[in-house]
Amino acid sequence: MTISVATLMVVLGASVINIALPQAQSDLGISDANRQWAVTAYSLAFGGMLLLGGRIVDCVGRKRVFLIGLVGFAADSMISGLATTGAALFAGRALQGVFVALLAPAALSLIAVTFTEARERAKAFGVYGALQGAGGAVGLIIGGVLTEYTTWRWCMFVNTPIALAAALAALATVRESRLEGTRRYDIPGALLVTTGLVSLVWGFTHAAEKGWSSALSWALLIAGAALIAAFIAVERRTAYPVLPLRVVLDRDRGGAFLISLLTGAGLFALMLFLTYYLQANLGYQPLHAGLAFLPFSCSLIACDCRES
Repeated sequence: MTISVATLMVVLGASVINIALPQAQSDLGISDANRQWAVTAYSLAFGGMLLLGGRIVDCVGRKRVFLIGLVGFAADSMISGLATTGAALFAGRALQGVFVALLAPAALSLIAVTFTEARERAKAFGVYGALQGAGGAVGLIIGGVLTEYTTWRWCMFVNTPIALAAALAALATVRESRLEGTRRYDIPGALLVTTGLVSLVWGFTHAAEKGWSSALSWALLIAGAALIAAFIAVERRTAYPVLPLRVVLDRDRGGAFLISLLTGAGLFALMLFLTYYLQANLGYQPLHAGLAFLPFSCSLIACDCRES
């Protein structure tokens, strides 16, 4: 149950801000070009640090890192909710993504070591997938309720009591485990891929605001491409790569990763733009906008449950 709550929080943290973003943008004076950073900062930090987080989980201890992720996420949710500028909100969201990059692989590892029988493990991962879909639905609805009846800041604050309660429950119910062997981390690889992705997104954002004739836009895009190229070079040479290239170059796994990338990019863009379309163009209240996403989220939950 504790791991399930943590799983729910990972998606909740990504989706809850969507419905609240129009109000947060107005309150903090965020420009149209920069508003996407409230979502992108979280996802970039999460994705860029996820592989390194998995390595840390295995070496340091699954329960220990699980607790660190929960407590850190709880604290940073409070900090994000107290943000007084757009930059402070974006920084808080990025830090949330870092802690979730520890929390998510810890939860998956705990499921794998807890359920050792193949059939039970398959069911457990099916529930994990269903809860991810539920997290999207719950996040959008909770975001709508809190934004309409309180303020967007409570969309951040709400994570804190949930995370702390899960941490207290984990202290008593989750057993510690870790992998034995060499503890080596690919810090350069993790930093290169994260900064490279941030530079690329920043370049596209700047181009949307200042135009493609801006020298800074092209400088950011070129720097992002160079950092990604450097990341690939580092991964080819390091003994403990954060992303072994053989995994990406494998036809089956590489194809699955590409599909996941395209699917995730489409979902994040859909939620962001549809949120503004429903509220700004169609005049939906935040709660109604959250409920409008419900059929989509329910279909995801149904598909995950069917596969399990």
